[in-house]
Amino acid sequence: MKSNRTKSGILVTILSLMIITLIAGCTSTVKTGEVYDPKIKPSDFVSRIDNKYFTLTPGMTLVYEGETEEGTEHVEVAILNETKVVMGIECMVIHDQVFLDGDLIEETLDWYAQDKDGNVWYMGEDSKEIENGEVISTEGSWEAGVDGAKTGIIMLADPKAGDEYRQEYYEGEAEDFGKIVALVEKAEVPYGLYEDCLMTRDWTPLEENIDEYKYYSLEIGAVVLEISIYSGERIELVDIITE
Repeated sequence: MKSNRTKSGILVTILSLMIITLIAGCTSTVKTGEVYDPKIKPSDFVSRIDNKYFTLTPGMTLVYEGETEEGTEHVEVAILNETKVVMGIECMVIHDQVFLDGDLIEETLDWYAQDKDGNVWYMGEDSKEIENGEVISTEGSWEAGVDGAKTGIIMLADPKAGDEYRQEYYEGEAEDFGKIVALVEKAEVPYGLYEDCLMTRDWTPLEENIDEYKYYSLEIGAVVLEISIYSGERIELVDIITE
């Protein structure tokens, strides 16, 4: 669900704020400039992901579409019936494909795990940028525990407006942040109208001019995959496919 599309350069706006770092079993606050070092123990994790805003059901594929400056973007997010062990933790695997005007331009395997408190952790990704059917870059790929990469939170167990958190950390490659903007937003997308949505803002210090909102429904999870704060481009849920 998470890829290199969700990047921005708005670190300046958070340098004086507190970042919430959720560690399995406890919560602490650290300043952005301090060392980020989440303590991960496999025994603190469960085998399911049933966070109310981020439930993953194997066999389900969520389909998103939207018009961008480059053309029509089509995204398929498939929850696979397979797992990957990262740092001794069994993670669920998501297959994310991005098409532009019918051509595959990005393919990613994302790995997620949930702790006992209900926080969903982002454990890494294998991301490929594709051009004319060939892989031209794997920039942004990372795995927690490898080469200094560290896991982050993709969805809080008990989100509150104003909460900020790291979503991932691999220095110079993957440094996304998230913030809870609101808890009771309405989202109307081609697939339907959803009330009481969680609204988040995602950004990163690694890229400029990309800063995005997302909407998560209690019913199915992400209904608005991204809204660019700068251009207004929207990638929204258009279909759900189940096996």
